[in-house]
Amino acid sequence: MSIRILLADDHTIVLQGLSRFLREQEGIEVVGQAKDGLTIVELARDLTPDIIIMDISMPGLSGIEATRRIHSEKPGIKIIGLSMHAAKRYVQEMYRAGARGYLLKDCDFDELVTAIQTVAAGGTYFAGEFAGIAAQEAAHDGSTVKRG
Repeated sequence: MSIRILLADDHTIVLQGLSRFLREQEGIEVVGQAKDGLTIVELARDLTPDIIIMDISMPGLSGIEATRRIHSEKPGIKIIGLSMHAAKRYVQEMYRAGARGYLLKDCDFDELVTAIQTVAAGGTYFAGEFAGIAAQEAAHDGSTVKRG
């Protein structure tokens, strides 16, 4: 059974690149794409993917707020933040909104696939530089964080 993925990013080239790469991976199916936060919330409702790869800075509704809404309405959908923002506050806000992973856009595709597989299996995946931040947040809710 494939891991069903939705992609959210306001840059067409990023969406196309991620989609093309992920479609080449065995066991992963890209079921939709969105260029803004409102559309990704609607697609999440309609398509109920396993995982959403979520940009933070998008028009209409930020990735953080979209994550919060999706997590509230459909907590079974897992969200991984993929952003250019490396500041601690973005990682904390995404975690608190319900994201179970966070990577920077300069990560390797292999790391993204590892994050997808880890989160799909019920774990969390925060890239190495963010694992400490996520671990602090997780201490409040009793979960564990895998270091990337």
